[in-house]
Amino acid sequence: MRRRARVLAVRSRDLAARARDRIRAAREHDPHAWHHHHGPPDPYPVGIRAGADGSDGVPPPLGSPAPGAPDLDGALGPGGVSGPPAHPSADGAAPRPAGRGAGAGAEGVVPFGLRMAAAWSWRLMVVIAGFYALLWAAAYLAVVIVPVLVALLLSALLQPGAAGLARRGWPPSLAAFTMLLVGLAVVAGIITLVVERFTAGFADLAAQVSQGLEQVQTFVVRSFPISEGQLADLLTEAQDALLDNQDTLASGALTTAVTVGEVVTGIVLALFTLFFFLKDGRSIWLWLVGLFPAASRAYLDEAARRSWRTLISYVRATVVVALVDAVGIGIGLAVLGVPLVIPLAALVFLGAFVPIIGGFLAGTVAVLVALVSNGPITALIALAVVIGVMQLEGHVLQPLLLGRAVRVHPLAVVLAIAAGLLVGGIFGALIAVPTVACVNVAGTYLSRRHEGPRPPEPRPERARPVVAAG
Repeated sequence: MRRRARVLAVRSRDLAARARDRIRAAREHDPHAWHHHHGPPDPYPVGIRAGADGSDGVPPPLGSPAPGAPDLDGALGPGGVSGPPAHPSADGAAPRPAGRGAGAGAEGVVPFGLRMAAAWSWRLMVVIAGFYALLWAAAYLAVVIVPVLVALLLSALLQPGAAGLARRGWPPSLAAFTMLLVGLAVVAGIITLVVERFTAGFADLAAQVSQGLEQVQTFVVRSFPISEGQLADLLTEAQDALLDNQDTLASGALTTAVTVGEVVTGIVLALFTLFFFLKDGRSIWLWLVGLFPAASRAYLDEAARRSWRTLISYVRATVVVALVDAVGIGIGLAVLGVPLVIPLAALVFLGAFVPIIGGFLAGTVAVLVALVSNGPITALIALAVVIGVMQLEGHVLQPLLLGRAVRVHPLAVVLAIAAGLLVGGIFGALIAVPTVACVNVAGTYLSRRHEGPRPPEPRPERARPVVAAG
């Protein structure tokens, strides 16, 4: 009996030691602190109710699922079990990591929003880098690219006439050459008229400038707190500044001479390109579209057709708006007796090709000429004429003509012109709006290309070869 009591005591001490070890291990490896409760003592004594699954019979803490219970929320992955984590010594397996499972990896640690932001960021950086490289290449080849774009704009104005002549049986080369001559005749006639009227009115302008400056000086002295002596000092300082910067002006003149040479080269290249755009424009496009995959050629061709129709409508509407601005401001200046009416009207006509901004800037030049030639009262009336014509353009002509050709919000127009000025100067502002209009039309169609019937397939094999075999 004593021997049996000693054996039972040893076994009890062993079971208690094993229970303490398991509780300590569970306390170290349990992420949910199941064994850190501070309630009443466990009603189940240690070492009883051994399970049939080979467990040591230690029940889980109060409120915990039983060992081996199925995982109801899937937090441990397929085939996972719930309950307190097993001790490493029980089956030789390491405790499961917390999270979405043993194979969660970085995706389970990095938040979903951060991963999406990173994915978008590097793609956006690649797009910006590619766009920057494209702009750099365009700036490097500006002497070639600018004449080609000018020829494209002019061909949008002249191509319908060349196509009409070709439909009447004219040879394509003769029709293109005829329309090219018509365009050159119109431009040469405008330049000749402007130069002739400028030469004839320069003497009157020189005679009126002195009197106009005196009127301006008197108006400034009477209207602002400045004396005639202070105004004379300002004029003297301006003259001295011009004399001190003679070297800079001379170097600027040399730069202008180089620019004139580039302009002459660009004009010749633009005329040459314009002739072939009028003659073989469709064949050139069919050759280009043939370089793309066959499955996308029909959609690209239809997007290009819609963009081309938009460009033709834009150029026509812009010519009408510019003509109305030039005639309206020219009539107002003629009534006021401002000299150089025709050159100023021609300047307004050219400036109106830059929407919203160009016509107003050209009208400002006309107001300055009226100020120095006829005095401040005439200049104020001329300013009212310019503002009235701009209001007519913005509220009547722009919605009626350009609104049908270019469906772009006015804010987008202003932002596009500003970006064009920053990137390409005056020429960038000139092509900003038609570029945005064409990209808008093409992008809208391509994004919805599957909503309608498939467009007809282009026939690149019918295009004339760009390089003929000798």
